[in-house]
Amino acid sequence: MEDTIAAISTALGVGAISIIRVSGTEALEIVHKIFKGPDVRQVPSHTIHYGHIIDNEEIVDEVLVSVMRAPRTFTVEDVVEINAHGGIATTNRILELLLSQGCRLAEPGEFTKRAFLNGRIDLTQAEGVMDLIEAKTEKARTLAVQQLDGKVSELIKNLRQKILEILANIEVNIDYPEYEDIVEFTNEMLCPNLEMVKKEIHRILKESENGKIIREGIKTVIIGKPNVGKSSLLNALLNEDKAIVTDIEGTTRDTVEGIVRLDGIILHMIDTAGIRETTDVVERIGVNKSIELMKQADLVLFVLNNHDELTEEELELLKEIESKNHILIINKQDLENHLDLTELEGHPCIKMSISEKFGLEELKAKIKEIFQLEKIEMEDMTYLTSARSISLLKQALTSLEEVEQGLHQQLPMDMLEIDLKNIWNKLGEIIGETYEEELIDQLFSQFCLGK
Repeated sequence: MEDTIAAISTALGVGAISIIRVSGTEALEIVHKIFKGPDVRQVPSHTIHYGHIIDNEEIVDEVLVSVMRAPRTFTVEDVVEINAHGGIATTNRILELLLSQGCRLAEPGEFTKRAFLNGRIDLTQAEGVMDLIEAKTEKARTLAVQQLDGKVSELIKNLRQKILEILANIEVNIDYPEYEDIVEFTNEMLCPNLEMVKKEIHRILKESENGKIIREGIKTVIIGKPNVGKSSLLNALLNEDKAIVTDIEGTTRDTVEGIVRLDGIILHMIDTAGIRETTDVVERIGVNKSIELMKQADLVLFVLNNHDELTEEELELLKEIESKNHILIINKQDLENHLDLTELEGHPCIKMSISEKFGLEELKAKIKEIFQLEKIEMEDMTYLTSARSISLLKQALTSLEEVEQGLHQQLPMDMLEIDLKNIWNKLGEIIGETYEEELIDQLFSQFCLGK
């Protein structure tokens, strides 16, 4: 990280302002070469200065230059931000000048990567930066801020400290058995400590399901046989005519998608092709895709026709979705009832007439109830949100359960110590105390350029 990097930090396009960011040991010297104004090498830190970007004697743009000296910067390096007039040509020209004077074009996420490698933030805070950029709801924004503040990191650090204390007691007993004043650390003493850690991990994992919902939304798939009202339901929830609706069976042959916001949570709605036996090759592809999406969904809305009896295909689908979050929608309540409701006992059901928007609010209330959306408190969103960190915590839990099994089998302490160290390392990977370089490169490559 000895070189100096530069990148455009604002979205390219026509706008009032664009920002070109420079970070590194040569940041002040390089900007000085193209800036006609106060000598940025001499000005105080955290000050803004008016002047012009020049190419030899040609004025490129009228700018404001922000100077921030290490270590009180995001990257913990000298940072200069050039606030130029928005526009692709001007912004690119300034970036080209910086590169010609010795800067290297930053890789995606490299500014944040440097902040992590220089100890300014940990990995969960780095992920919080990206979450804040991508936040589409107020709850997602609040969750990202909690990560940036380090509250999530504190949870993991506390767990690591508890494991470290256990390891320290084991080490003392193994290395200094001859000291009579050392309390022997027995299996009976270890069990309560492990149980405490285990309960905390379970709590974090359970609450992190909320974090995943807030960050990623709920993947909601609408299924059912042809012509039961799936596309009408999508249109009603979106409050727009997104999907084509006709009386002809098999109208929807591919997926139609839309977004619904419910109590600050995004529902990723997917209308699928009607599921039935068919000889039509294209429709068959659509049916197979519907079944695959159903398996991947967080929530399945299974639409049934109040006027029809259940088919064999529908009974099979009922069995398929039993283990998933699902709601049965008994549509077309305005028609005579031919559906045997006793076959649907044990399943959450909503009676609707989608064409008349009857039952729509009841459906929304049921979704809130299933995912307990009203219990997701704004003031306490201290959750893990990334698949990476949740996976590592689950691995730590697995190792912890192996330690418990070893205790029941009366394994010696030095063998149990290996699994305990693995738990400590896995928790360290979550916040970046321990990491592999390839993982870090992969994680920060997902960031936008200039961040």
